[in-house]
Amino acid sequence: MTQGAGQGPTARTTAAVPPGPGYATPPGPPPVRARPYATPRPAATSAQPPTPAEVPDLPEYTPTERSLPAMGPGHTMVDRPLVPPEDRPTVTLTPVPDPARTGDAPIGPGPLYVVGDVHGYLDELLAALAAEGLVDADGNWSAGNTRLWFLGDFTDRGPDGIGVIDLVMQLSAQAAAAGGYCKALMGNHELLLIGAKRFGDTPVSSGAGTASFQAAWLLNGGQRTDMERLQDHHLQWMSRLDAMAEEDGHLLVHSDTTAYLEYGDSIEAVNDAVTEALQRSDADECWDLFRKFTKRFAFRDEEAGPMAVRELLQTYGGQRIVHGHSPIPYLLGEVGSEDGEDGGAPPVEGPHVYADDLAIAMDGGVTMAGKLLVVQLPLPA
Repeated sequence: MTQGAGQGPTARTTAAVPPGPGYATPPGPPPVRARPYATPRPAATSAQPPTPAEVPDLPEYTPTERSLPAMGPGHTMVDRPLVPPEDRPTVTLTPVPDPARTGDAPIGPGPLYVVGDVHGYLDELLAALAAEGLVDADGNWSAGNTRLWFLGDFTDRGPDGIGVIDLVMQLSAQAAAAGGYCKALMGNHELLLIGAKRFGDTPVSSGAGTASFQAAWLLNGGQRTDMERLQDHHLQWMSRLDAMAEEDGHLLVHSDTTAYLEYGDSIEAVNDAVTEALQRSDADECWDLFRKFTKRFAFRDEEAGPMAVRELLQTYGGQRIVHGHSPIPYLLGEVGSEDGEDGGAPPVEGPHVYADDLAIAMDGGVTMAGKLLVVQLPLPA
């Protein structure tokens, strides 16, 4: 007989220990050498079998304790299940509840919030988001299926533009995991930072003569610490931002300008045109895009303003335009500086609704000691 790997000869095993009544030798490693009980006794002096008194009592070897009990003639064993009822699987599977539908979790889209221009003011942004219950004390998403839109201009003028971008990217991932979303639009300062990084001092054609992205970026509050910390994934993220969107009857844009009409007659067409222009990476084309998105005040005039808003709404959809870009003190005709040089600007308490109530301005002028606005839409009547 062939010897198995790592085992003794099977012939020795079967000859050494004859199986007792009701005991089946389990598979596996060979049993130890037979105990004295299994050794044949010497032949008796008479032909009579030994009396029960002559059989030694060996309590150490009781194989029947591990086997089925021996039953006498005419007896049957009780049919005991091998697996207790509480451990047996049920035929009907119990459905696993959907985490998104358990408890009081709402079904469908959550409330809609918009955020005005941040311009590197990370601490003010975290405080404003926490005040609305959108983030917790550690700056993590805590708003479930809420929808949150940033209207652009994350960097420049303030101390931590890259920190702002990192936070928005983080919240985008966390909100999606919670059933909501956090999205952002392209602002003119994103275009400016992209251009400064890609083209630097490369001359571009401008209405005022020769210019460069680098010079314009520094002139408009560019922070060297932001440029030092700017990485490829930041550039890729900014380059793919949409220029406009529509949510619940609100046409969301960054700039209060009609220049969007020059890039397409639908939201999708405008977004594609802006993305493709950035992908071509032509300095003059990107400069022209930046210049047009820097225009402002298209909705401020009492007569022409509402007409301009209606033209955009008729083209792209929605009942109201929501924009950033132009600080509310500017729209109110107050003299002030975005660099905070003039402290005479009035305090901003909330969005500015104007142009026959068709436009909502969201830039609270945080760079002018104003307020960083985070507001739920629609606005209360």
